[in-house]
Amino acid sequence: MRAMRALLLSMGVSLPLLLSPAVASASGLAWHLTPTGTSAQLRGLDAVDTDVAWASGSKGTVLRTVDRGHTWQQVAPPDTATLDFRDIQAFDADHAVTLSIGPGDASRIYRTSDAGRHWQLTFQNTDENAFYDCVAFFDPQRGLAMSDPVNGVFRVQSTFDGGRSWHPVPADGFPPALPGEAGFAASGQCITTSGPFDAWIATGGGAQARVLHSADGGRHWQAIATPLPSSPSAGVFAVAFRDPWHGVAIGGDFAAPDAPTPAVALSHDRGRTWQAPPNAPAGYRSGLAWTGLSSVIAVGPGGSDVSHDGGRHWKPFDTGTFDTVSCTPRGACWASGATGRAAYLVH
Repeated sequence: MRAMRALLLSMGVSLPLLLSPAVASASGLAWHLTPTGTSAQLRGLDAVDTDVAWASGSKGTVLRTVDRGHTWQQVAPPDTATLDFRDIQAFDADHAVTLSIGPGDASRIYRTSDAGRHWQLTFQNTDENAFYDCVAFFDPQRGLAMSDPVNGVFRVQSTFDGGRSWHPVPADGFPPALPGEAGFAASGQCITTSGPFDAWIATGGGAQARVLHSADGGRHWQAIATPLPSSPSAGVFAVAFRDPWHGVAIGGDFAAPDAPTPAVALSHDRGRTWQAPPNAPAGYRSGLAWTGLSSVIAVGPGGSDVSHDGGRHWKPFDTGTFDTVSCTPRGACWASGATGRAAYLVH
């Protein structure tokens, strides 16, 4: 597990931009790059609408735009330059929760209600064996933050007041973790929710790449194996559900990003079973988002892909590097990644 953590902390792949800022591909999609003014790696991202998005990452970076990326403001909590904000959940232009990763007290959660002018530290990990990876919310009040296993059991914190306070979920609700199993803090998507009660955790590092499912708001969990490869550098990196029944898991091996491994799995039964689709993106992908009832976008260091049939078939549409992607229910999509790259999707 510690080997996985070291690998994740060192992941800083930076590939050259091979497309101009907005060149439509054969699929009719293109990313329009926006000037963030930072070289930080932006692995945390949440799209609010066409104009508003929040991004977070290394070097204590939290960014916010309200003009479709024409300008980005650095609005990070004070005195956090050494932290790595790997995930962010935004509720609107003013309210957001961001998670920093790391062992011990480097894992923290901050909350703002005034567009980042002021922040409250609402959670700070006190267990040196815990390592928090991702955060996700069911609604503006209820959310979950996930840590790698401690003493063989995944650890999750829950909030019922919009991230103002956090409380540990009892350990007896979790199945045993596999030896070496953990989450990947690569895109802020190793935990996700859909509807008022369903949540999923993506894992790797052990003998199997698994997805854990909760149907009761995070109190009890069941682990299900997926067809994706698993190793200290491989597993499920992101999971996304368009509704409580239909989901996609994606990943691969970041140490061998071009390996032709099965990098996608689909579920049509709330994550109780997972099957490999007819084809998959070529290589490792770390981020995933639904753009509508049937379209899904995947991103990674090697490029971006789209599926228009719920993840069964995929086509590449961009060769630039991104780590994560976020789309609103109305189809406004943003992506971000290495060297401060952030872009919105042009249809």
